[in-house]
Amino acid sequence: MEQYYPYIKSLHLIFVITWFAGLFYIVRLFVYQIEASQKPSPDKEILGEQLKIMASRLWNIITWPSMVLALVFGFWLLGMRLFFVSDAWMQVKLAFVVALIIYQFKCHQIFKQLQKGEVKYSSNYMRLFNEVPTLILFAVVFLVILKSAVNWIYGTVGIFVFAIMLMMGYKIYKRIREKNN
Repeated sequence: MEQYYPYIKSLHLIFVITWFAGLFYIVRLFVYQIEASQKPSPDKEILGEQLKIMASRLWNIITWPSMVLALVFGFWLLGMRLFFVSDAWMQVKLAFVVALIIYQFKCHQIFKQLQKGEVKYSSNYMRLFNEVPTLILFAVVFLVILKSAVNWIYGTVGIFVFAIMLMMGYKIYKRIREKNN
């Protein structure tokens, strides 16, 4: 079974990438759906229906299957290297994976609401919400590459600095958009 480890690891990575791609894009579609709901007729209906179709296909054909397969291959890898479970970096990584799964379920809740035409969040909120998987991605990549609890602390500080930079960038972007409208 050991000879298959690189193949399983490759499949895990491929599905992690497609999972993140789905999470990044679905929330962007949420932003567009929310903004379309504020347009006058017939734009509201035409855009709304098209965005619902796009979101449904992305969510059901790419994002959910990618999550399931990323987790299947990830736990398969973990089973092959069970000693990693006792490492601090792996425990923190698994905590981030749980956070990402929670994020996925929150996205699913928002997805279902928007599919019914219920808008409960602003497009600005969704733009900020879209940064959550970015932060998790940074954390997990640094954890996996560095495999060190001490270096991970520096990485965490870096992630928070990065988050602050994202927020500042978002505020600048928002001001530019408001001036152009």
